[in-house]
Order: sequence, then C-alpha cells, then structure tokens
Amino acid sequence: MRAYNIGILGATGMVGQRFITLLDGHPWFNVTAVAASGRSAGKTYEEAVAGRWMMSAPIPSGVKNLTVLDAVADIDKIAGNVDFVFSAVDMKKDEIYKLEEDYARRECPVVSNNSAHRHTPDVPMVVPEVNPEHIEVIESFRKRLGLKRGLIAVKSNCSLQSYVPALHPLLGFGLEKVLVCTYQAISGASKIFETWPEMIDNVIPFIGGEEEKSEQEPLKLWGKIENGVIVPAKSPSFTAQCIRVPVTDGHMAAVFASFRKPPEIEEAKALIRDFTGLPQKLALPSAPKKFLHYFEQNDRPQTALDRDLENGMAVSVGRLRPDTQYDIKFVCLSHNTIRGAAGGAILLAELLCAENYIQTL
Repeated sequence: MRAYNIGILGATGMVGQRFITLLDGHPWFNVTAVAASGRSAGKTYEEAVAGRWMMSAPIPSGVKNLTVLDAVADIDKIAGNVDFVFSAVDMKKDEIYKLEEDYARRECPVVSNNSAHRHTPDVPMVVPEVNPEHIEVIESFRKRLGLKRGLIAVKSNCSLQSYVPALHPLLGFGLEKVLVCTYQAISGASKIFETWPEMIDNVIPFIGGEEEKSEQEPLKLWGKIENGVIVPAKSPSFTAQCIRVPVTDGHMAAVFASFRKPPEIEEAKALIRDFTGLPQKLALPSAPKKFLHYFEQNDRPQTALDRDLENGMAVSVGRLRPDTQYDIKFVCLSHNTIRGAAGGAILLAELLCAENYIQTL
C-alpha cells in the first residue's frame, strides 16, 4: 500500500487532536497538513494548541511544527497538496455541509466525523464492519457532481458505535423494536473535567440532538442502495434516551430489543462473539482483531476497564438476558473518541483506500 498524504480539518479541537495522536506512526497515512479556524492559522500546531492539548500522549514530533492553515480560506492550497482530508471542524451545520462539498468539488476526498452529510442520500454513512457495501454509492455522488476523485464519506454518531454493532449479528431474527439508553462521556462534548467542573459528581439527562440521531441513523446504516441513493430501512423502530455522565471517555448503552423470532440467549451470545466484518478480513491497520467482545461476568463491560479494548476500536457487550417486556436486554460499551470518532473515521478511510475509492495524487 502506497503512503497517502492527508490533511486534518479542525485539527486543534478534541477530535482533531485524537486524529493527530492516532495517526502518529500510521503505516499508510502521513499528516502533512493541519487546518483550523482563522484564529489559529499561521501558528505552528504546537502554538495553536498550547494550553488546550487534551490528549494524554504528547503532541507527535512530526506535527508540532506544521503551520496551521485556514480550513476555509486555504482550501485550494490544502486540496491541491493532500490525497484526502479528515473533517472534524467545529462550525455551523450548513457551513460544514458547504465546506465538505467544496473540498469534494476540488477533487479532494473527505472522510468526515461531522453530521452535516449523514443524511445526504448519496453520501455513505459507514460503520466498516456493519455496512461496507454502502461505499458503492460514491459513484452516484461523483456522477451527480461531475467528479473523478472527489467524495464525501461519513461515520455515524458516536453513541451508535456500541449498540448498532451489537445488534447487527441478530438482524436475521427479524429485529422489530429497540429501546436504548446511552450513558455518554464528557469527551463527547469535547470537554474534560478541568473545563467542565459542573459535570463532577453530576448527571445531565439531556444531550441536544443525540436522541434524534440515535433513533434515525441506525436506519440509514441498515438501508439499501436503490437508484443511486441509500434508502433507509423502515424497521426496527427505535426510541432513545441519552444521558451525560461524569466519565472521561466511553459511551455505554443499555439496550432492549424485540424480534419476530427471538433468538435463544446462548445462540445470540455466540453470534455476537463470532461476528467478523470486512475490515478484519482485509486486515486493515486500525481494525480490531476481534470486533465484538462478549463478557460473561455480571459486572462487565465497565468503562474504566474495557473502553480501551483493542486500542479503543473494539465493542464490549455483556449481561445479555431475557426481559419481561422485550425479548432480550444487554449492556454494551465503546470508546467514543476512538471507535466513535477519529478511529472510526480512520478505519473508514482505510477501507476506502483498500477498495480503491481513494488513490494517491
């Protein structure tokens, strides 16, 4: 695999910082451009994040002296000198929508952590182990805009990364109805306890926009490509509550599910344990060797113990058992800024490169 030169839009924010740390030493991707708002443009990366570096690892030496570019004003310079960009910008949704399309129109592929294009019908929203076939819709996107290399591909909301993969192996039983309650870390709001002391010893029972995403986005993930667009699935029906809890990283979900033909409990556990996806078959660099880990202990998964499983790219599942109102219930966990954000986007980019949707310049 040839090396790709890549840019990071929104490189100074929390997700951008996570991209920086995860890409340090990546076997395929070299960070050659970092971009943010005009406030940071012109500074070295180290200067731009001084006093607000939120990762436990130090700033990688290969990035700290890069000059930060303006993600908007320097678009031509960035798009003309990288093979693709990761997008993690903090802007209004309509501004992100336009900016990402502007990069694509300049024949610069965009792999986005943002939500702006998640419901664009010919933009794939992909969890690589769940719906890798959706990347085929990129050809329709290119045809619509008259592009050769340009594309936009997005990852789904961070809270979905635990429960959608856990339910995916059970779809064959006719999944009809899902109730999910998510317990989401403060890093999902790009915060740490030092910047959000109100979260210490506290729980907030509302996260703006999260419940709608949690109920709607799984249907696109499980949809089908028809006539050049992704048509969302009509079922199962979802209802969600999303709660902010005082942990640094890791989104946990309590899931209740009903089926047309309910699986036996041990059968469901075995399907979860044995599930593997295309990233594992392709041995992509960021793919966990085992995507879904099932724990038999009643007190697992635990956020502090299990969020970093397989470098934060695995999903943990436990406490799968019968329910009195639904057929089954279980608990699951994923690392929200790795699998749920930057790591999931990197894995998606690896898939796009392996499948020849992104080529080097």
